[in-house]
Amino acid sequence: MSAANTRQQGAGRPGTGSHGDGAPGKGVLGKGTPGGGPHGPGGEGVPPAKHLSSDHTVPGGPSARAERLSAFAQQHGALVALALTLLIASLSFESFAHPGNLENIAVSSAFLAIVALGMTFVIVSGGIDLSVGSVFALGGVLAAWGSRHGPLVALLLALGVCGAIGLVNGLLIARARLAPFIVTLAAMLGARGLLLNITDEGNDTFLVAKDSLFADLGRGKLLGIGVPVWIMLALFLLGGLLLRRTRFGQNVYAVGGNEDAASLMGTSVSRTKVSVYVISGLLAGLAGALNAAYLASGVTILGQGMELEAISAVVIGGTLLTGGLGFVSGSLVGVLLLKVIQNVINQIGSLDSAYQQVVSGAFLVVVVVVQTWLGRRRKARLTSSG
Repeated sequence: MSAANTRQQGAGRPGTGSHGDGAPGKGVLGKGTPGGGPHGPGGEGVPPAKHLSSDHTVPGGPSARAERLSAFAQQHGALVALALTLLIASLSFESFAHPGNLENIAVSSAFLAIVALGMTFVIVSGGIDLSVGSVFALGGVLAAWGSRHGPLVALLLALGVCGAIGLVNGLLIARARLAPFIVTLAAMLGARGLLLNITDEGNDTFLVAKDSLFADLGRGKLLGIGVPVWIMLALFLLGGLLLRRTRFGQNVYAVGGNEDAASLMGTSVSRTKVSVYVISGLLAGLAGALNAAYLASGVTILGQGMELEAISAVVIGGTLLTGGLGFVSGSLVGVLLLKVIQNVINQIGSLDSAYQQVVSGAFLVVVVVVQTWLGRRRKARLTSSG
């Protein structure tokens, strides 16, 4: 092989993910550094011919097997943990596998899952949203107040106000280039203050008529399963298609993977950032409205700490906090895992519910440590093979 051909094979080019729809590579264009996509690292440069016979690139070699195991652990580790937890809980507690108990887990998971879906878009884009808990509570109160005028008013009021909060967050982060942590923290405090102002410091509670159409959204059943569960499943199906099968989803991965490279490729970084925060606000408001319909009232104390639960579920499900890699299905599994753990603790009876927070925190630490370790191993393999 000539030296010219060797140089040509070693030239860098931007990574696009293993299936062509991933985030751009994290390296600067033309430098030949490894890239990241939703399915794994996207190669920015073909290695020289002398490396093609090594274990790093041979299908079925040790490095290839390690790469597949790392990808499996990243995407399906939470699912394996959920399956084992369900099996152990079913064998340990007779009442756990009862249909009524499983239905309670599903319905209670639906509201957090909808919030976590919006959080998935935000974190994959490289951001964070600390306002979802307060926005969730505000959406519930607004929906309960508007339910006296019909279900359409209740939903539109909650979605309109909560979507506007997400829009403001996105504009301040994308246009003014403020830190997402600071902006959404301010939004969290602002939404909670607005909530307290509407309810006279929590002294007023707006009730939802239990025989209203709006209440059926939270308390009704379809084929024996609660309506909120069906709504949640439909939203996750749409969210998965949006994130994995559309240009907007590719832009979200691209911005989270490498914002500068995404901009060079023609991606509208500002528009993508604004959109994900609007989605997060809308879904948090919708979850609050459904919760108000389920409880038949707008409870002001709800949503405290929900942002941390949502972030935990998303990260446990395999989404990287640094952005550029994430799975909608993984976020749902993460929510179910947290709720199953909470239910198991309740089944034990002798343990305080606060132990759920301890277990959730331990899970989160373990997942972040494993993600960091897998990321370093992958980077080391790519470096040694290049």
